[in-house]
Amino acid sequence: MSNYIINTEADLDLDDIWEYIAQDSVENADNWDATLREAFALLGCTPAAGHTRRDLTDEAILFWPVGRYLIIYRPHLSGVEILGVTQGSRNIPSWLRKRS
Repeated sequence: MSNYIINTEADLDLDDIWEYIAQDSVENADNWDATLREAFALLGCTPAAGHTRRDLTDEAILFWPVGRYLIIYRPHLSGVEILGVTQGSRNIPSWLRKRS
């Protein structure tokens, strides 16, 4: 049984990331997908591992960096819900507003 769930928007984020990286290398795209999913599993086992970013949002969500990406999630009954994955260099407050 998985200790994380990926919401629809986050699933689309993963598809977009894979497609972008696969333009140069399908192998690298597969490796990044696996790395992100390993981080999801880690967060599912340790939901409090991430950190809040009150400078970015007042929402009750946590952030976890993985390379150049940022996993945005919240604790869930049986682990965590992955809300999104994006590049950490983005304007995160704007990105989050578009998600609300």
